[in-house]
Amino acid sequence: MTAIKQVICLIDDEFEDLELWYPVYRAREEGAVVRFAGPEKGRKHIGKYGVPAVADLSYAELNADACDGLLVPGGWAPDKIRRDERVQAFVRAIDAAGKPIGQICHAGWVLVSAKILQGRKVTSTPGIRDDMENAGAIWFDEAVVVDGNLVSARRPPDLPAYAKAFCDALFGR
Repeated sequence: MTAIKQVICLIDDEFEDLELWYPVYRAREEGAVVRFAGPEKGRKHIGKYGVPAVADLSYAELNADACDGLLVPGGWAPDKIRRDERVQAFVRAIDAAGKPIGQICHAGWVLVSAKILQGRKVTSTPGIRDDMENAGAIWFDEAVVVDGNLVSARRPPDLPAYAKAFCDALFGR
């Protein structure tokens, strides 16, 4: 029997609702346990369109050894999430372990601040293309780009392909 996959999804206020919930539900449908991590355990965060998510863990409790993958939704939340040094260290540890990292839209900012994009192929919303390239990434205008453990997507219309690619990486397909 295969062990249940543990996934962390980073949250803060003003996440993009679809970019958070679609891949979370898709991973849960595959059998993964997805837990939300935010600045403070138990705090409710509201998406851009009013859908709430509650932090199961605080950033202080993040442990790369205790999870199998990471999801970072877009919206305006990534600009807040990226500033936390504990998040940056966690992202670097997940990347160093080769565990899947899913990021969509503005979530690329978190990877920029974690400094893991040098020479990596990615996509994002075109609005942060310069940020991604200035961090050393090779940017593509494609629905989904997979480079090793990094799975990136542009925006909500790309969610079906993105969620599938993330789950394929998570479950080794």
